[in-house]
Amino acid sequence: MSDYSFIDFMNIIQKLRSKEGCPWDREQTHESLRNCLLEESYETIEAINNIDTENLCEELGDILLQVALHSVIAEEQKEFTIQDVINGVSEKMIRRHPHVFGSVEVKDAEGVVKNWEEIKQKEKQESKAEELIRVPRALPANIRAEKVQKKAAKSGWGLKDDKEAFKIVKKQLEKLEKTVENGDKNLIQEEFGEVLFLMINLSRFLQLNAENSLTNATNKFINRFVDIVSQTEKQGQNLCEMSLAEQDEFWQG
Repeated sequence: MSDYSFIDFMNIIQKLRSKEGCPWDREQTHESLRNCLLEESYETIEAINNIDTENLCEELGDILLQVALHSVIAEEQKEFTIQDVINGVSEKMIRRHPHVFGSVEVKDAEGVVKNWEEIKQKEKQESKAEELIRVPRALPANIRAEKVQKKAAKSGWGLKDDKEAFKIVKKQLEKLEKTVENGDKNLIQEEFGEVLFLMINLSRFLQLNAENSLTNATNKFINRFVDIVSQTEKQGQNLCEMSLAEQDEFWQG
């Protein structure tokens, strides 16, 4: 494998975007590449979850490609350059790590996070409300809800412990059940959303990652379901023709 420098890599991307380059690459914009960046990010996470370092190396390269493409597009439009990107993130790392590049002392990782947030708050000069509004809407719903709840909690808003969280979840479930009985679709969707939001809030008090918990539960279901399908097929049974009790027997078995 040849050794390429970062400059070599950027020259390749600029060549792809040139008149002598690739028609597909030339057509791309910040907007058209949004899904590409999202997909590459998820594929990178998948490689991490699978502890697949070879694939992780490849996927990180794909993310770097996205960064390079966006930077070259921006440079063509005289917005910013890859050097601006590097300068910006380098200055941010130095500024937000005064315990490494300055004289500030911190005891542990918790102190680092606290210090980071304080510096970030001073930089942005945002009110608590503005900080909340700025949580990206493009985030997965679970992660966005958790971020919003954490930021609100830092302002002193909300439930204080898991007992309160359990109580309000039960209350909201009862409310949802009554709404379902009334049959108002719009209201049912609203109340169901409230239940999900409160469950994520409960996960915060239990010190769980709601996104990971749901992912693990989904994976568990898939593995169990595949096993059940295999068993029923061997026995010549059809899931569609089985009662819930019969299905449950397979599930528990």
